[in-house]
Amino acid sequence: MEAERPKYRVLLVEDEAPLRNTLKLNLELEGYSVTTAVTGPDALERLRGARFDLVLMDVMLPGMDGFTVVETIRLEGDATPVLFLTARNTPADRLRGLKAGDDHVSKPYDLAELLLRIANLIQRSAKGVTAAVITNFDFGGNHVDFSKYEVVGQDGERRTLSQREMMLLRLLIERAGDVVSREEILQKVWGYNVFPTTRTVDNFIVAFRKYFEPDPRTPRHFHSVRGVGYKFVA
Repeated sequence: MEAERPKYRVLLVEDEAPLRNTLKLNLELEGYSVTTAVTGPDALERLRGARFDLVLMDVMLPGMDGFTVVETIRLEGDATPVLFLTARNTPADRLRGLKAGDDHVSKPYDLAELLLRIANLIQRSAKGVTAAVITNFDFGGNHVDFSKYEVVGQDGERRTLSQREMMLLRLLIERAGDVVSREEILQKVWGYNVFPTTRTVDNFIVAFRKYFEPDPRTPRHFHSVRGVGYKFVA
């Protein structure tokens, strides 16, 4: 007897109802189990609450754009394959999409091509070829283990950090050399429905300097850029 093909789980994020319903129907006809989301925050909650084999993500969404949703889950260590659907086709948008996700298709698209790209991404993922998510990082005599939420700092002591500390650390490390604004940090690390003060971010940076800097008063790695945000230098 022929073994039944596994039913892969797809999260479809699309705010236009006719397109969402059409895509859902065609994906189900291909044998996929489909969960839908309409807004960026809704997609984020779905991704945090269940495991999917692929995310089909519109970019222009209410509440939070698709790029930001995917960049946020990547900070949390989620490597689920993502295929962006976008009408925004500038070089900058394509580059951001490929950095955050795995593939992108421009609207309007050919359905047969889209279904083929989805199948290819899922097969790549099944073979262990997924988005590059940093698991370990060393700098200046310090060690970070993102998978265990552990760090070893200048004093050689092993510490367990909170999820938000690790998300902020990952964001700064992955953007090494760039200034990351306070607004971006608050949105991606604290989220769309939490409103901490910028002083909260400052306190995290102070803690990082205590852990990782030879002299916290003269930081080499974690720099504040007055009025803008923060920069990590390895």
